[in-house]
Amino acid sequence: MPTITYRDRRHELETYFDRTAVDAWARLTSDAPVGGIRAAVRAGRDTMRETLLSWLPQDLTGARILDAGCGTGALAVEAAARGAHVVGVDLSEKLVGLARERTASFAGPGRLDFRVGDLLDPVLGRFDHVVAMDSLIHYRADDMVRVLAALSRQTTGSIVFTFAPRTPLLSLLHAVGRLFPRSDRAPAIEPVGDSGLSRRIAVDPTLAAWSRARSLRVSRSFYISQAMELVRT
Repeated sequence: MPTITYRDRRHELETYFDRTAVDAWARLTSDAPVGGIRAAVRAGRDTMRETLLSWLPQDLTGARILDAGCGTGALAVEAAARGAHVVGVDLSEKLVGLARERTASFAGPGRLDFRVGDLLDPVLGRFDHVVAMDSLIHYRADDMVRVLAALSRQTTGSIVFTFAPRTPLLSLLHAVGRLFPRSDRAPAIEPVGDSGLSRRIAVDPTLAAWSRARSLRVSRSFYISQAMELVRT
């Protein structure tokens, strides 16, 4: 770890968000008016963010949290407002720049530290909890489990993350997306079966001390994402 497929997809994501999608992403994660599909995606992401945050302790005073794939920083701000020291990391320099800009006046009890880089960089240190919201959905199941295993070595409490559940709609969108020329595509979401992912996690030796806890699917039109919680036993 990282594998070739992980490195290739990471490069695609960095290029996409910094060169192609940054303006659309900035609008989606703001209060600006958006069309019907993007409004549904925004609502779905808001619900998912609230879900993941609700799975963390309410009082995060002194806790160190990794926001893995922090985007423009919405989740990080809410965790820091509950007292956490949040390290937000993202591959996209432009999204991290937006996160820093939007949180410049933050004066909560916690701390915010936004960095450009790989969520698996050991320099980031150790954490009480890791949150990876919609940042692993572009990776194949085997790579996703390798990422979770690597994160588990840096984490003492819980890992909460999302994946794209294998549904007929997501499988269709995935297949249609492959018909477009590679230069015209956004990085594909990789639909993953819930039971298959759980089996992979259960047999991974690095995750032997971890168990699956809560799971919840959020569906809002074209936004379909499933949350899963792993806790150290």
